[in-house]
Amino acid sequence: MRVLTWLLACFSASNLFAQSLEQYPLYEKEKIQVKSDWLVKPIAQKAAVYRDQDGHLVLSNGLVSRIFSMEPDGATVALENLMDQSAMLRSVRPEAELVIDGMTFPIGGLTGQPIHNYLLPEWLEGMKANPLAFHLAEFSTRPTQPRFAWQKRMDWMPEDLPWPAPGVEVTFRYKADDELIDQLIARASSDENRKVILDDRFQKLSGKWKITASKADARNSFINEGKAGEIMALANTSVFADQKVPKGASVFVAKINPGTDQSVSWGPGIGLVYKNKVIKLNVRPGQKEFGWFDGEKEHTAKGMKEGQPVWLRIEQRSEEIVLGYSYDGNVYTSLASFAKSSGEVPEMLRVGKMAWDGHNSDHKKKGDRVRLLVEQVKILGAFSEASLQNQQAKFTYLKGLDVNVHYELYDGLPVFCKWITVENHSGKTVTIDKFKSEILAVSEPESVVDGKKNWLLPNITVDTDYRFGGMSNENVFESSIAWNPDPLYATQVNYERSMPCLLEAYPKYGPAKTLASGETFSSFRTWELFHQNRDRERKGLAQRRMYRAIAPWATENPILMHVRSADETSVKRAIDQCAEVGFEMVIMTFGSGFAIEDNSEEYLQRMKALADYAHAKGVALGGYSLLASRRIGGGHDVVMPEGKTPRFGNSPCLESEWGEEYFEKLYHFYQKTGQDILEHDGSYPGDVCASTSHPGHKGLADSQWEQFEKIRKFYEWCRGRGIYLNIPDHYFLNGGSKTGMGYRETNWSLPREQQEIIERQNIYDGTWDKTPSMGWMFVPLVQYHGGGAAATIEPLKEHLPHYGQRLANLFGAGVQACYRGPQLYDAPETKVLVKKWVDFYKKHRKILDGDIIHIRRPDGRDYDAILHVDPDGEEKGLLMVYNPLNKPIRRTLHLDLYYTGLETTATVIEQDKKKTSYTLSRDYTIELPVEIPARSQTWFVIQ
Repeated sequence: MRVLTWLLACFSASNLFAQSLEQYPLYEKEKIQVKSDWLVKPIAQKAAVYRDQDGHLVLSNGLVSRIFSMEPDGATVALENLMDQSAMLRSVRPEAELVIDGMTFPIGGLTGQPIHNYLLPEWLEGMKANPLAFHLAEFSTRPTQPRFAWQKRMDWMPEDLPWPAPGVEVTFRYKADDELIDQLIARASSDENRKVILDDRFQKLSGKWKITASKADARNSFINEGKAGEIMALANTSVFADQKVPKGASVFVAKINPGTDQSVSWGPGIGLVYKNKVIKLNVRPGQKEFGWFDGEKEHTAKGMKEGQPVWLRIEQRSEEIVLGYSYDGNVYTSLASFAKSSGEVPEMLRVGKMAWDGHNSDHKKKGDRVRLLVEQVKILGAFSEASLQNQQAKFTYLKGLDVNVHYELYDGLPVFCKWITVENHSGKTVTIDKFKSEILAVSEPESVVDGKKNWLLPNITVDTDYRFGGMSNENVFESSIAWNPDPLYATQVNYERSMPCLLEAYPKYGPAKTLASGETFSSFRTWELFHQNRDRERKGLAQRRMYRAIAPWATENPILMHVRSADETSVKRAIDQCAEVGFEMVIMTFGSGFAIEDNSEEYLQRMKALADYAHAKGVALGGYSLLASRRIGGGHDVVMPEGKTPRFGNSPCLESEWGEEYFEKLYHFYQKTGQDILEHDGSYPGDVCASTSHPGHKGLADSQWEQFEKIRKFYEWCRGRGIYLNIPDHYFLNGGSKTGMGYRETNWSLPREQQEIIERQNIYDGTWDKTPSMGWMFVPLVQYHGGGAAATIEPLKEHLPHYGQRLANLFGAGVQACYRGPQLYDAPETKVLVKKWVDFYKKHRKILDGDIIHIRRPDGRDYDAILHVDPDGEEKGLLMVYNPLNKPIRRTLHLDLYYTGLETTATVIEQDKKKTSYTLSRDYTIELPVEIPARSQTWFVIQ
């Protein structure tokens, strides 16, 4: 009756999906495919949901398409890069994976793909739903929704940007059904719940194996052409490997690929070697049979499938031996069982080609050479105590969990976003031990036989909003993303099968999140940006466009000053000077005496009065706080696992009592004072904590997740109140405004003329994957890290050429620096200089905050140049050219204007004065003559 109910449910779901899809237009790839360059031209095609003729759901915007099967289960069955016409997906995987209360569940997906090198549409008809998975129940669509609130600061932005990024969201809801519950009950005593003693996939040959190979042929070997487990042998000769049976072993499994072997009694298999006999189980490809030797005679049975790998299993019970086989590694078909003495214990495990009785001998007709593969050997122990309890457990509560797989696709961007949520309606508390929110088997960009350290990865930029530990884009691989080897990709060229071509998104710890009934768990989000080619500039432009869409607050680019002292006189003086020259923000910097953790009413009122004073002058005000990189003591610091240390040497646990009080003080400070900026140094770097006494986490497993949640919620709260966040870490996707552009602080103690060139190098290098507004630079107006008079700008009026050069470097790049000192100017002529460059920036703010095209890197030997581009703006480009030499420079630049969006003519205006018209060549270039005075610069606006 239950099977009938399940079949009816499947039929009903199929009809429901068909009816639901009818409301969407037919996917006609050729019609919606974007023909123009999305980095240059506005894209009219919107992100939308379609249906195809095979009953699939298609999410596409003309640049990329992701195609989903709806039955027999939900799965990604195609991933198309329409920009270069490539099919990115080579294999179908689950949509996600969850470990709930210690049990692992695929979410959707299809099984039965014959090989994993590529994926053909016709294979899908023969593929099946995994009975152990949560299955697709329904789907819904809606426009994209904000991740959190954003109070825009339009006075700091070059233009208004939408929030959220316009596009469409598709949500697939998955549920556990009766079949899954039945499978769990049946499998509660299966091999999955046994202790794994050995799992050898023969990537290399372990020294524990002893090889025996017949001398009948010099080519007989258990390692063929360097591949362990690949047997080359004459068909009816013995080649096998032995290993001592470890204590506690109960089950022995070998996965055998018969390859070209057509032998019978000498067919490959697995054996247990006892003191006086061998128990052997093998395949007999020549007769499409299974065979076994029970210690006395040989037996056979039908059922072998030609050309397919098979799992052979021997289970040793107290008084019997049980033999079986499987073609999926999960469900075994019994072959035989026979009695054994309770005292009999096997001495060795044997795998490979053995004689008919399991020993080492050859048939008189030795046959032709064959090749086969022992792919895997597993030795399993007894059931764990937990699994014995699971045998009696009831699994029906799982039907009360809804797993939602969410996708977003944006208008005009080749970017997918993905995350999962789990809704608990079960009536009991569950634990989300682990999750994988993305499992994507994509085509490999290179295929290498030997081992390799630095693989060429698939041409996808992947980012998440669960990352920490530095400013580099690489830290995402330490927290939440991995390009892993694909365990199913047995037919890849790489001998060790270690090619990283499986994209997986998961936290490296936990989350071990407890979820009460009625609560919802949300994973982090993963963004996948698909590229047209591997050109560095183009990839960087695409990444910067993505950040403008998914973290648009990072385009807020206030002109800021670091005041060295937080006393009232110093702060007001700084505010006054900022207002006079057009600076927009004052930060009470490190070492200034600013004390955000002082929650006394007197201090809060003083800080509020300063904020009110600044606001009246049109200036934002805030200060500096150090989070990590300090020791608190009293049991409040992170307790690291043995052998590990905090990233910065010391760090408090954010979920200790101190951590909870610290964040309460921060919330209270901004609510009471109305200040606008937090410079949060040493932000949470991802340190775990093994303490079991901290109130905000249970132990090691959930410590990283809970600490990150603490800081994520605070940053998102700040973004909703318009509080600017300077964070030396990559927290943009959680509300962070700016991070370091990339510099070494001690370089500001070098001689001034060296600082000028290094500063431009830092900007040139830092803007490959950051917009100008995403990274700050640093200008110590007073001595900093030493260097004496040769390194110091103060007195400012005595070093006007250098001060002017620093202002030109920074404002010319659209990059804001932390001008650290007591004052911005010390004389009328200094004030005029500062205001000149502030006015220049504000006049051209939109283009200067635009993307940078890298023309020539600073090296001190010749000119260096950057080109700002904005194809949507009135000013399409702004070229900054610098001369570091002590003599004038005359050059003719071969200038590529492709990314300005101009196609035929360009009007070039030098320093808002001289105007010249140019005709673009077929490659979008012009020949631009430039003259640059010694140790100076010039600029050109391009319209």
